[in-house]
Amino acid sequence: MTTLIAAAAFFVLLHLLVSGTALRGAIVKVTGEGAFMGLFSLASVAGIVWLSMAYAQARGMGPVYWDLGPGARHAALALMLLALLLVVPGLTTPNPTSVKQEGSLDKPDVIKGMLRISRHPFLWGVAVWGGAHLLANGDEPSLILFGSLLALAVLGTASIDAKRKKALGDKWTAFASQTSSLPFAAILTGRQTLSISEIGWWRILLALVVWAALVWAHPMLFGVSPLG
Repeated sequence: MTTLIAAAAFFVLLHLLVSGTALRGAIVKVTGEGAFMGLFSLASVAGIVWLSMAYAQARGMGPVYWDLGPGARHAALALMLLALLLVVPGLTTPNPTSVKQEGSLDKPDVIKGMLRISRHPFLWGVAVWGGAHLLANGDEPSLILFGSLLALAVLGTASIDAKRKKALGDKWTAFASQTSSLPFAAILTGRQTLSISEIGWWRILLALVVWAALVWAHPMLFGVSPLG
């Protein structure tokens, strides 16, 4: 369990303390932007691999804090669909919150599609994914893995907003005032309207295909059926 805690701490702190603070700027001054991005990507991949391996080793260890039964697993399945409807379109939509896409703020029609729903659709999708797995898995290793990723996703939205505001100033303030971090908040408060056609039906279809593929492959990949 110690290894899993260390892996989770490494991955979370890598993103919040290295990528999300002035430490990033200090490292970039030494390495250059390109080298930093390369090293950061390698560290992120290594962190994910370490986290996955540590979780696999820790499964079945420690106490079980809750077991909400089949109903919770079925609810988690529905939440996973919501997560992928945020993640897949979010990853394939131009977004000024994404790496090297700040320039999209100069486009007059930048706020469309998924950005009407949230300016951080990918991260909120990860948060929903983490919450869904916590609903279905109350054991200690799952609490560490999925809880840390949920926390990182939520804290990451605030960290990115702060970085973009500092770097982009008034352009970011105008963009943020017309959008919301929390999904659907801008729509519910009347600042935006939902447009499925702008999101793109192919993105929605792709999310459904990925969800169905994961449900089918889950027993082979992770040893547990989400339908059970």
